[in-house]
Amino acid sequence: MTGPCLLVGATMLTLASGSFDLTWRHSVEKTEWRESWRIEGRTLRLTEAAVKGSGAGMDPGPGARLEDGWWIWTPDLPPVPDLTLAASGATGGGWRLCDADTCHEIGERPGTAIRLAPCPD
Repeated sequence: MTGPCLLVGATMLTLASGSFDLTWRHSVEKTEWRESWRIEGRTLRLTEAAVKGSGAGMDPGPGARLEDGWWIWTPDLPPVPDLTLAASGATGGGWRLCDADTCHEIGERPGTAIRLAPCPD
């Protein structure tokens, strides 16, 4: 691998940097949600979260600020070894995973879980 690597299910993605964004639509409110993640060794750290509006299960986090219709905040959470995403089928799609250069649509099929994790050394 030539750069930071992320396992997306069984696929290895080389990222332009050690950071990526996940975006999706909330299943009830149908509004956009965005999270920014960074690979830190063998873990993933959530560096920023943003939600376009608020509603059922979408309350902005502590210290959130409103910018161009997005509530944006920095979650105070420890890094995690992986993420498991599973589409409900209620949103019309899965997630969009983007780094500085490329975007990928992932987890589009309802109920099919997909795991994100740093690539092994």
